[in-house]
Amino acid sequence: FARLERERGLTSKPSDERTDREADSSNGGYKYLGHSLISSSTSPLNIFFSLNYKKYLKLIDIKVDSIMDSSETLRNKCAACYRQFNKKEHLVEHMRTSYHSVHEPICGICGKRSRSFESLREHLIGPLPKAECERVFRERGCDICLNIFSSRNALRIHRDTCQLSYGHNALLYRFANLGIQDDLRIDNGKTRAVALACKMVGGGSDGSLDLCAKVCIIDEYENILFRSYVKPYLPVTHYRYETTGIRPEYLRDAMPLRQVQRKIQDFLCNGEPIWKIRPRGGRARLLVGHGLDHDLKCLELEDTANYPPLMKTSKLSNSLKYLTKAYLGYDIQVGIQDPYEDCVATMRLYRRMRSQAHRNENYPLASDPQNKNNFASWRQNELERMSPDELMAISRSDFYCWCLDGKDYV
Repeated sequence: FARLERERGLTSKPSDERTDREADSSNGGYKYLGHSLISSSTSPLNIFFSLNYKKYLKLIDIKVDSIMDSSETLRNKCAACYRQFNKKEHLVEHMRTSYHSVHEPICGICGKRSRSFESLREHLIGPLPKAECERVFRERGCDICLNIFSSRNALRIHRDTCQLSYGHNALLYRFANLGIQDDLRIDNGKTRAVALACKMVGGGSDGSLDLCAKVCIIDEYENILFRSYVKPYLPVTHYRYETTGIRPEYLRDAMPLRQVQRKIQDFLCNGEPIWKIRPRGGRARLLVGHGLDHDLKCLELEDTANYPPLMKTSKLSNSLKYLTKAYLGYDIQVGIQDPYEDCVATMRLYRRMRSQAHRNENYPLASDPQNKNNFASWRQNELERMSPDELMAISRSDFYCWCLDGKDYV
């Protein structure tokens, strides 16, 4: 503004104005009018400058502060979920409670990590996706496994193996020829992971009480290890035949619940005491399934852990039917249902999640003793001096990822 004043002659004296007016009166007062509009203290332009000069300076100051704040916020941007914080201490607290890790689903385009696969799906193709990620994903992304490929041709080749199928009619034919296999086959520890599923009938006065009437266990290769009808300890008031296909005569001479419970528990423990079972190492088998807490409750067995990346988020469904369609590419639970079909779906989901490529970490859980001081409060000053990438490097997961089952860890 100072330079503009000098160039426009805003410091001219009134005497100069009169001289200019007299000298150029023959020119229609053009120079007078032009000069007075710029130099006179009462001119509109001068009044405009005087009223808005400080305002413009203030706006410039605000703009500079805004740029500085933006730069500071970018330095406090989470390296995992890309949330931005005004202060470094807020980012540290976020990292302390978020448990970001390499085991979270990641966008193959921008590298953003999400807590669940449904959140990642929304980021890519949801109602309000990130524009660039959506564009690339539409061209080279698999809507089943959510991976990104180098070309459309590579995507086409991948889809042939990613999208699974399971003919329902062929499945029912197989069931009809299987019969009941109520002796658990022991394979000397070769079967590390097994899938379990149950079908329920109704008990109670209105048939709303779930009673286990059929159970199935398969190995990683979808071979049946145990399949049996179960005689509930309470009277059955609703057989739910439309979905279970179970009739009263099937349960009349079925194996009692207590015996089924004992067989399954002994098989899962694999000769190891219950109190000694741990998530890594040991001889006990890994049990996978959908809604296992409900199934095991009906079987009166111990509860299990959850896998957050496939858990329900917001109002989105995490039913086995939905997960199978979304992440395996085929439909299940059409018409009469059998627990074998559910076992196959859960085992395939398990194997797909376990096959994810994650960075190898010697101590991958936040609960491991070696990680207990990673974000200790007494390290606050040290943590605030770390970059977002350095904070991410010491962050660990708060859940046991299935990919750890295929690796050897201490």
